[in-house]
Amino acid sequence: MAWSTREIAELAGTSLRAVRHYHEVGLLDEPERRVNGYKQYTVAHLVRLLRIKRLVDLGFSLSQIAEMGDGDDHPEQALRALDAELAATIERLQRARMELGFILHKSAPTDLPPQFATAAADTPMSEADRSFVTVLSTVLGPKGMASWVGLMKNPLVDPAGAAFDQLPADADERTRTDLAERLVAFLQALFRQHPGLSTLPADAPRGEEFATKTVGSALQDIYNGAQVDVLRRLGILLAAARETASE
Repeated sequence: MAWSTREIAELAGTSLRAVRHYHEVGLLDEPERRVNGYKQYTVAHLVRLLRIKRLVDLGFSLSQIAEMGDGDDHPEQALRALDAELAATIERLQRARMELGFILHKSAPTDLPPQFATAAADTPMSEADRSFVTVLSTVLGPKGMASWVGLMKNPLVDPAGAAFDQLPADADERTRTDLAERLVAFLQALFRQHPGLSTLPADAPRGEEFATKTVGSALQDIYNGAQVDVLRRLGILLAAARETASE
């Protein structure tokens, strides 16, 4: 029995293009040709083509199939490796579906990692704060992330915090000074409630210095000039308060 390229492709449930490609990459031997020049495929070609298609449908790449050769009817090692890979893929997709379900149910932002998105779902955040948290998620280590998630789940509400969020870029000197002084007590209370915030970048994967520098650059970009100036003043006041407390 002999078939043409089109016939064997139809029998195997694949395309002419696929058959020709398998020839090109050496997976399928070229058949003999009739006197008229047309290829004539045999049962052996059909069996080989069906095997290739089966392995492709299971998820093997053509290079993996080539490594198996022609004689291995039951490539156990390759099958087990693919099974493990598929199991990992299924687990990843299940996690993705759970996250998607949460995002859809809570209308949560997609730019935050899962633990931050969960914590932020019921906590109103300004666009600037959300951008800042997104940057934090890229540099903090597990302990730092946990500390910030704890803050997001149990935020400390204070009028000074709201005043900082609403501070206009053209705020005058007096307004900036007063707000920085008001924020000192707020930040001190925040550190007492969430002590992990005082060592936030301590376990950063790329080092504390890199995390601190990245966060500092983000603050400059995210907040307006007046807010950045208030944060600078606040840092000086907090350092002075710590120095006084240690005397």
